[in-house]
Amino acid sequence: MMAGTKILRTASAVILSSTVLAATTLGAQLAVVTAVEAAVVNRIEVRGNSRVEAETIRNFTRIQSGQNVSEAEQDEVVRRLFATGLFSDVRVSQSGGTLVVQVDENQIVNQVLFQGNSKIKDEQLMAAVQTQPRGAYSSATAQADVDAISAAYTSIGRSDAVVSVTTQQVGENRVNVIYNIQEGDRTKIASISIVGNNAFSDSRLKQTIALRESGLLSFIQRDDIYDEDRLRTDEETLRRFYFNRGYADFRVISSVAELDETQNSYFITITVDEGERYTFGNVAIDSTIPGIDSEALYSELETRPGEVYSAKDVEESLVNLTNSMANAGFAFAQVTPRGDRDFTNRTIAINYVIDQGPRAYVERIEIRGNTKTRDYVIRREFDVSEGDAFNQVLIQRAKQRLEDLKFFEKVSISTAPGAEPDRVIVIVDVVEKATGELSLGGGYTTGGDNAGPVAEVGITERNFLGRGQFIKVSAGFGKDTRNYNLSFTEPYFLGRRLAAGFDVYRSESTSGDYDSVRTGGDVRLAAPITEDLTAQIAYNYKQEEFGDNNGTTYNRFTESQLIDSSGNIFESTCGAPNPNSNIVDLNGNAAVAPPYTDSPIINLAICESPYITSSVSYSLIYNTLDNASDPREGFIIQGGQEFAGLGGDANFIKTTGKASYFKLLNEEYDVIGQLSSAGGNVSTLGGDNLRVFDSFFKGQDIVRGFDYKGIGPRQNGVSIGGTNYANASAEATFPLPLISRDYGFRGAVFADAGSLWGSEFEGAPGVVGTDAALRASAGVGLIWASPFGPLRVNYAHPFVKEDFDELQEFSFGFSSRF
Repeated sequence: MMAGTKILRTASAVILSSTVLAATTLGAQLAVVTAVEAAVVNRIEVRGNSRVEAETIRNFTRIQSGQNVSEAEQDEVVRRLFATGLFSDVRVSQSGGTLVVQVDENQIVNQVLFQGNSKIKDEQLMAAVQTQPRGAYSSATAQADVDAISAAYTSIGRSDAVVSVTTQQVGENRVNVIYNIQEGDRTKIASISIVGNNAFSDSRLKQTIALRESGLLSFIQRDDIYDEDRLRTDEETLRRFYFNRGYADFRVISSVAELDETQNSYFITITVDEGERYTFGNVAIDSTIPGIDSEALYSELETRPGEVYSAKDVEESLVNLTNSMANAGFAFAQVTPRGDRDFTNRTIAINYVIDQGPRAYVERIEIRGNTKTRDYVIRREFDVSEGDAFNQVLIQRAKQRLEDLKFFEKVSISTAPGAEPDRVIVIVDVVEKATGELSLGGGYTTGGDNAGPVAEVGITERNFLGRGQFIKVSAGFGKDTRNYNLSFTEPYFLGRRLAAGFDVYRSESTSGDYDSVRTGGDVRLAAPITEDLTAQIAYNYKQEEFGDNNGTTYNRFTESQLIDSSGNIFESTCGAPNPNSNIVDLNGNAAVAPPYTDSPIINLAICESPYITSSVSYSLIYNTLDNASDPREGFIIQGGQEFAGLGGDANFIKTTGKASYFKLLNEEYDVIGQLSSAGGNVSTLGGDNLRVFDSFFKGQDIVRGFDYKGIGPRQNGVSIGGTNYANASAEATFPLPLISRDYGFRGAVFADAGSLWGSEFEGAPGVVGTDAALRASAGVGLIWASPFGPLRVNYAHPFVKEDFDELQEFSFGFSSRF
């Protein structure tokens, strides 16, 4: 027992001693490590630098003399120096009280060069890359530039472009960075397939989206370029298309673009689920805010029970209700539509619930992504300003307005918390796109004195200098005509939604029986009364000079009355002596007369050259068209008057009006119906006679199948214009069968009826057609939405006409018919 006890005590002592020794040793080691990790730095030594000053590097470290520096702080120094982009390698160590910073400097970029590019200019590629001359070269940045250049080529339809980067040493630690580009062929869209659609045909839906299959004209139109963002946009376009046509359950299941590298073409498949078609059920307004008369708000709604469900109508109703509430003093009212689907009857009841929303204010509107467009151009599309009550409905309306400007490829609006709980920051992100156009157009017009080939060249900028202003300069050339035009519009005059602008023009014509030169312009101001109604007022000035077909220009001369060989009296003629003339004065002597055409009246008008018209005009325009360039639904009605007599030679009042109604007759086959009518009257002011050229000259523009000035009063076969006109037209257009809609061809059938009548020269020798005899025609047309502008060919057969009318059954020219 004693021996065992001694052994146990001995073992315990050994273990205890070992434990104490180990603890002492560990403590000493920890103390050393801690001392190393946080040793005091007395100086910073920089090594390896040749271009960057040592003091600059010391400043980047942010380490002060006498500071204890740990390993974590040394790592932070490395990160800071790498972040400058000046160094390819950085190493930091500590020797006693010295912190050693070893650097390898990046080379300096001497030049950035692009080789092999022709489809994208050097300037465009330079804007896409981050590597710039006189900057530090970074291999990581250069590789990122390779990806950026590849993306730029993908955006123009060249997905198989191959890009690589090399460097060339030029001495003194400088390099040229060279991007080698193999542009490859255009990557086409071989097909766009839509799966799951039953209500609408593939061709109708493909016409709705922006992406197009490659075709004969794709090299001009450039709409067959695949881009993932465009595909996502087209998904949203399809949703809107269906939602506005009653398909509230519509969804895009998938959209896939597969690249066939052997064909260098994309095959796009969009799979959809249309769902059922709904109509509006019961429509109600429910307000929880005291003092609001819900019954008085029903007139603001665009949704009606029994009509086909439309998300657009719901959105318009929200905006109308929100504005009405704000105008009534309820700035924080929040309107929420609540839908109740009846799956059995396929109806959606809408209840617009008006609640008192949270009191939130717009702290600021932050705009990002705009490099050309000025901030104020974007801000003025908002109905809310900084400091106003925040309203999501009005924010969404501003987004729609920005998209409608056509200045941006993409507009997105988000919000962020402000400095206070009741403050909201509105963030507007935009992606700009090109807004300038160089247009070249050509064609052939048939009809009138100006029949023959025509061409037009124009330069248009919709966002001039980033100020949102519109400017267009154009020139047109025909067989015997020249036209020059300059237009400018400021859409927000004096900071308000007033469109102010001016137009200047000059036209020259040497066709027909006389030459004419018209020079003039106008200053105009348009103000929106409602979203659909606009008022416009303008001052107009025009000077006209006339001559014969040899270019002779006549001056006013009114000293004698002349009679022809039949004894008929003509007044106020002019010109040079003509010994072969059969015109004599009252004493029987040979008259001073111009070389007559067959129309003394026209010659009388020519004698009044130059002739100045100074007038003011106003008009009202009501426009609900769904698309200004390719309407399918809606009205456009315009009426106005022009008063001449503010100086100048003309004294008249002209009243004109026109209206067109468009209706989609068949959604699946895209058949569009159009009804149009127009009319006008001109009469003198102050008792003066109406000049011939102040009358209306009409023909195929109101009844197709007749010449340019083919109907109305005439004298000896020459049109002298009329004081009244009226017409009506019915037309249906449709896609041509067996031809892809991507080519832009449509057919048309139409019927026109109208008349031009009235003249102050009624009863004069040789004057006919002053009565309101009806003319009518029917025909067919071919419309082509060409890359050069809309072109149209018509064949019209007049089946009601007068013997003296001039016909032009076949016509070809630019299409601009509303």
